[in-house]
Amino acid sequence: MWERWKRLKTGEKVLFGAVGLLILITIQNYVVMEWIRMSSDKPMYPIRTRYEFAGEGFHGSELFRTYNCTNCHKAVGNGTNMGLELDGIGSRHDLAYISAFLHDPEANYGTRTVDHGPAPKEAAYVAKLPENDLRAIAIFLSQLKADRGAPTAMAPPAGKSSFIDAMLDMWAPDSWRLMFSDVRSPDARKPGDAKAKAPVVPAKEGSAGPAPPAKDQTADEPKQGTGNGY
Repeated sequence: MWERWKRLKTGEKVLFGAVGLLILITIQNYVVMEWIRMSSDKPMYPIRTRYEFAGEGFHGSELFRTYNCTNCHKAVGNGTNMGLELDGIGSRHDLAYISAFLHDPEANYGTRTVDHGPAPKEAAYVAKLPENDLRAIAIFLSQLKADRGAPTAMAPPAGKSSFIDAMLDMWAPDSWRLMFSDVRSPDARKPGDAKAKAPVVPAKEGSAGPAPPAKDQTADEPKQGTGNGY
């Protein structure tokens, strides 16, 4: 082993040494965190959501799993993160809103959604469930409360955000810019306006040739982070 180490080049030794150091730091941090967690009387990551199921709400929790809602959503700690996490949704919306959304998602959400809505959207079947089942599921969701300090879905920052726009330029598909409206403040550009209102970049003084064309800014339209749910 030592002979092999001596045959390595200096750069290779530095690389392997850096990787080994990172592994040691990771193991050390894990051991320290586990020691703190096991020796503390308080949970390291307290759960700030609470569930007050009663009557139809409990039945709704069963229907929530029966109708495969957990394939996209997480509730009571179960499910996936493909869609909006619903723990705490009852503290953000009342029963009337949740029930209205389940019956007609896009009419009550205010814009187009990703999966909920008319066919062929994946969750289009939800609005066609029996009325009693929709009511039980709505009651179940309304009983998913969150205490103060619990993580909830945050609204996007008001006005223009250079960070959001840069991420959209890099990652958002072009089709999303046509499908979804901008939920930021009214001064944000609307679909179709970007090219017409794109600012002209003047040529620098003394530079040769015309100024470069302004960058296409149609990516200012963010995707709906809550399109899968509420």
